[in-house]
Order: sequence, then structure tokens, then C-alpha cells
Amino acid sequence: MLYMMSLAFIALLLSIAICPLVCPKYWSKRYPFVVGILSFYVIVGYLLLNDYVSPVISIVEYLQFILLIVALYVVSGGICIDIKANSTPFVNMFLLLCGACFSNIFGTTGAAALLIRPFIKINKNRLSIYHIVFFIFIVCNVGGALLPVGDPPLFLGFLKGVPFFWTLTHDFLPWCTAVGILLILFYIFDRRNRDDSQMRNNNFSISIGGKRNFIWLICVMLAVFINPVVFSSIPVIYYHGHDIPFIREVLLIVIIICAYKLSDRKILAKNEFSFEPIHELIILFFGIFVTMMPANTVITQIIKDIDTTYINPSLLFWGTAGLSSFLDNAPTYLNMLTISMTSNGADINDYFDVIEYASGGIYDDSISHLKAVSLASVFFGAMTYIGNGPNFMVKAIAEGYGVKMPSFFMYILRYSIPILLPVLIIVWLLFF
Repeated sequence: MLYMMSLAFIALLLSIAICPLVCPKYWSKRYPFVVGILSFYVIVGYLLLNDYVSPVISIVEYLQFILLIVALYVVSGGICIDIKANSTPFVNMFLLLCGACFSNIFGTTGAAALLIRPFIKINKNRLSIYHIVFFIFIVCNVGGALLPVGDPPLFLGFLKGVPFFWTLTHDFLPWCTAVGILLILFYIFDRRNRDDSQMRNNNFSISIGGKRNFIWLICVMLAVFINPVVFSSIPVIYYHGHDIPFIREVLLIVIIICAYKLSDRKILAKNEFSFEPIHELIILFFGIFVTMMPANTVITQIIKDIDTTYINPSLLFWGTAGLSSFLDNAPTYLNMLTISMTSNGADINDYFDVIEYASGGIYDDSISHLKAVSLASVFFGAMTYIGNGPNFMVKAIAEGYGVKMPSFFMYILRYSIPILLPVLIIVWLLFF
């Protein structure tokens, strides 16, 4: 039954890959219907199996995931960064590096929403596909590997018990390596495309509008720390053995509403802010979270049958890499961490077990295991458009500016495999 239900995820994946290329107008109007039908099929399948818990937990995890993304998107939408500069390779590299750093503060979604329009406007006279692709590589994915607010899988790990600064401490060197190599590769591409006729002066200035929205950003950061496991006084909903938190989510909804209502209308207009770029993301990722339930279960069962002696950092790195490329990287992170901890006799659902696992005090090679899962889940989210939420958003914004972004498969064949994959292989060779 689970194998039959897994076909819904395959159907959704193929629809996302093929329909925008074959029937773009039909897909743009009908994709919510496709998502709804496939999600309904999976949910009914679980109900027929008398499993009323899995769909609810999956939807809860989706809400935790999407509310953080929407909150960061809305808050950053009320902040305007106005950059006046020539379009040079060094200026572009500086902006991408800033984006990689901002991704750990605003989240990959917030940083992407904040910088993609200034980045496009600076390069408007020579804008090319590779500008957007490297932006997706660096800002939307690889850059957000240092803090839990940077990328959804790390946020889920933090909720399970991984200390807040664990990734900053253990992933900093691989982060520097990946970001550094990608920036060098971008420079090579951008140098070839440089147009000296556009360089009239050497002035460089940055102004920031909507500074009061930084207050809302601080509120989002504080909301992230609301964890009922740590603070036992925080109320939860008890559902069939699962503690479902809701205070953080309620606060994020309040922040979203307040940040949008109180943002400077002129700043929103200047940013050309709208919910359209994130609308598709919200709907598609609902379908992904629901339809991937049986697929994840099947894959996890298969991997759990592997002799635990074969569970090592390299296997976890490439296993997480493969799944994060085509499944959403947040649930993939949890599944692969579950496999890693189970192989060492630890329980991912025990908050203090996770803390101990991250410390490396009791469990063999647990730090390397967690490091492999963390890095691969974040880095390989850039391999496809569906690997991480902001990828879709940036693609939609770029297309709104007239950039003819590659199709699902062409993105993989022309950019991910020849450019990104070798960089991530170097990271694996150096650190695992």
C-alpha cells in the first residue's frame, strides 16, 4: 500500500519537472488542483490504513516549516536595500558573499527576498541566467548552513535538540570552502560577461530603508527559541503520544500580520513586494510534505535494513545529498538523522539524547554523522528547484524581470551537475 501511495510523490515530482515546460499556461492555472488531488489521495490512503496520526504530524511539520519562511519573507519585504554601484565581478561577488552571511540571520528565504531585486537591478544591462543560478547556489542554499534560522532542516534539528550554535562551530570551515569556491567560479563566469562600457564611475553606496522591520526580525529570532521541551511551562497539544507546539506558530502568524500591516507602503512598493512569488511555494510544498510521507517511510525502511556497520559519514552525506536534491531537504534531514541515531542506539525523539548525540560524548563518531547530514541537507538543496523553498521564489522573481530560467531538467544538466556537484565533491573529500 505504501508503495502505491508513493506514486503520488513521483507524479508530483514529474509534474513539477515536466508540466511548466510542456504546458506552462495549463500548469500555472491548474497546479493547485494537481497538488490537491495527489495530497487527497495520500491522506485517504493513510486513513484506510487506520493511521490518523501521520497526516496530522506531517501537516504540523509543514506549518512549522512554512510559517518561518513566510515570516522571514514578509519581514524582509519591508526592508529596502538600495545599492548604487557599477556591475562588476567584484561588486557582484561582494553582494553574493553578503547574501551568504545574511542567510544565517534572515534565513535563506529572507536573504533571497532582500537581495535578489537589488542584485538583478545592478546587473540589468548584462543580466544572464548564471547570475540567478549562482544566487540560488550561494544565497538560497549553501550560505544558510551556519545557524538554525538559516535553513529549514537545521531549524528542525534545533527543535529536536541540536544546540543553536552547533552548526556554526562545526560547519564553518566546510561553509567557507563551498562559498569560497562558488564565488571564484562566479567571478570566472562574470569576468567573461563584463561590459566595460557600462562602468561610468566608481561610486558605491548602500542605503537601507524600513529599518523598523528589524524589530520584527528580532521577534522572529526570539520566537524560534520557544521550545516546550526546554520550557516546560509552554503549553502544547497532546495528540496520540505526540506533543504538538503551537505558541511559536501563533506568534509567527501575529508577526507576519503586524509586519505586513505596519510596513512602510513606499518601501513595499519599491521592493515590488507581493505574495505571488511565495504563493506557488506555499502550495507546492504542502503537496511535497504530504505526498512524500509514504516515500520517506519506504526509503527509511530500505535504509534501515542496511547493516549498521555501513552507516558512516560518507554514506550519510551522499544519502542525504541524493534525497535532499529531489525530496524536500527538511524532512530528509530528520529521516537521515533518525537513521544515524538509530544505528548508534539513540532516539531522535528524546530531546536529551539529541543533545548528547551532538556533543559526541557517548556515541561513536556522532559529530561527524550529524555534520554530514547537516551539510548535505543544506548544500544539496541547490541541486534542483524543489530542493529548497527559496529556489522557486527566486526563479519566479527572476522570470518576472524577463530572465528565461532553465527548465527543471536543464537546470540540473547545465548548472547543478557541471558546476555545483564538483564543489560539493571537494567538500566531501576534504571533510569526510
